[in-house]
Amino acid sequence: MGLLTAEGIVAGYSHADMVLKGVDFAVAAGEVACIIGPNGAGKSTLLKTIAGILKPSAGRIRFDGQDIGGLAPRRIAALGIAFVPQEQNVFPSLSVRENLEIGGYIDPGRTRERIAAMFERFPELAAKRRETARGLSGGQRQILAMAMALMVAPKLLLLDEPSAGLSPLAAERLFDTVRGIGRDGIAVAIVEQNAVEALAIADQAYILVNGGNSRIGPAATIAADPEVRRIFLGDGRRSRGDHAQDFTP
Repeated sequence: MGLLTAEGIVAGYSHADMVLKGVDFAVAAGEVACIIGPNGAGKSTLLKTIAGILKPSAGRIRFDGQDIGGLAPRRIAALGIAFVPQEQNVFPSLSVRENLEIGGYIDPGRTRERIAAMFERFPELAAKRRETARGLSGGQRQILAMAMALMVAPKLLLLDEPSAGLSPLAAERLFDTVRGIGRDGIAVAIVEQNAVEALAIADQAYILVNGGNSRIGPAATIAADPEVRRIFLGDGRRSRGDHAQDFTP
């Protein structure tokens, strides 16, 4: 059994708008699991439900042996799950160090120790520790957002579209960082439109379509599947959002 297991998750933004329609998902300790699929498939909704931002209407979520479905986000965070949203994930007017201090709110007694560890892990943040977050590049802001999440020493890191809007070089560096986090024993669940690169760093892959599971399996196997390659490495005449009809949940 994985560190986190979600079974038959039904969730959405209202009773009339259930985005997830019975999704299964799991991630083991130290594993990177990527979640890909067309726009509107429910990828971000799944992460928000795991993080407690949305409450599941049905299904079960267990983390480290405990049922967490419906718990408040703060309680879920205290158990060891850190969520990094796609947008508004840093405080622009505060310095890099101040952002990290806020990230350590759950265990303030270890804030200084963990900030030192973040600066050692991410030298580019250490070099800009006194600069405001708004002065960072897009890639540096995303690294800061992940560093803030790591300040709580999570067992599971939830990343929602971390490479969105980044240059190819910045995205490559970010994916290297995510791979390194997994190697350090922290489980990662990453939602990405950049499917090829996400599959390259992941251990397990989940393809969601129309709020349900379409494909589940080892990332390398899914990446090598001719149909998946056709859809995500196609000729570019259709957007990713147009590919929902190509999958059958």
